[in-house]
Amino acid sequence: MPDQTIRYRHGPGYDHSHYDWKPSTKRAPIDWPEGAKVAVSAYVYLEYMELDPPADAVADPRFAGALGSFYPDFQNYSRREFGNRVGIFRVLDILERYGFRVTICANAMAAARYPYIVERCLKAGHRFAAHGWSLNRMLSSKMNDTEERQHIADCLGSLERSLGFKPVGWAGQDYGESERTPQLLADAGLDYVLDWPNDDEPYMMNTRPSLVSLPNQSEWDDAQLFAVRRVDSWRYPEIIGSAFDQLASEGGRMLGLGVHPWIFGQAHRIKYLEQAVEIIAKGSSVWFAHAEDIANSYRAQCNT
Repeated sequence: MPDQTIRYRHGPGYDHSHYDWKPSTKRAPIDWPEGAKVAVSAYVYLEYMELDPPADAVADPRFAGALGSFYPDFQNYSRREFGNRVGIFRVLDILERYGFRVTICANAMAAARYPYIVERCLKAGHRFAAHGWSLNRMLSSKMNDTEERQHIADCLGSLERSLGFKPVGWAGQDYGESERTPQLLADAGLDYVLDWPNDDEPYMMNTRPSLVSLPNQSEWDDAQLFAVRRVDSWRYPEIIGSAFDQLASEGGRMLGLGVHPWIFGQAHRIKYLEQAVEIIAKGSSVWFAHAEDIANSYRAQCNT
């Protein structure tokens, strides 16, 4: 059994101590810059699929049939590589055209292997968050403390060599975490995390120093919509439009748009991404911001 490091709660509220129990009706409203009703950020995933990952690597079991139970799985490897050869450029062109601020969630292996993508993103002013080592290797409680700490350090060190700087945010591969992960990310000097799809607002995690958790909703993540839940692509603009309208009407909320180029960069899907992006771009009172700017804005309000 993995070592349990969480203090489990008794009584009302959530069942662990990573963050405080505070329902949305009991919070002070968030004030976004320029009086915006909703903050919007795009998360674009730069990922690499290993053909022959380590035997002890953990991958999301929902994608098990598409991550290769045999070697070499060139078909699924090629599907993922499509995103880095073709799809990411289609996706970025659309997001940039409509004024979105993009955070590139980069696997360490992908950033090292695709310097032309890194250069393209840096020139466009996009920011980067660490996204683990590869899409085959999730953080999990199968690691011990030393192994997980080293995994995080290796990812950040590799990304710093590829980018020229160390990212300040973390987006775990397929939302993977162990019981220790939030504190280990804080120990590594990170400022925000994108692994907790449990809110429509940022909130502070109970780490020392404190991490900001930013919304990254799995409900409209394209990989989970299309690859796992088999939702029709044409429904995407309505799904995103409905979410955006609701969040903007409530005020003080955030919409994070997660996009995997191997999925949405496909020729038959790309128009639906543009339709959804156009809906948001036509909305009123929107703050388009990078993930780290949203985290900084929220942190500043918590500290006043």
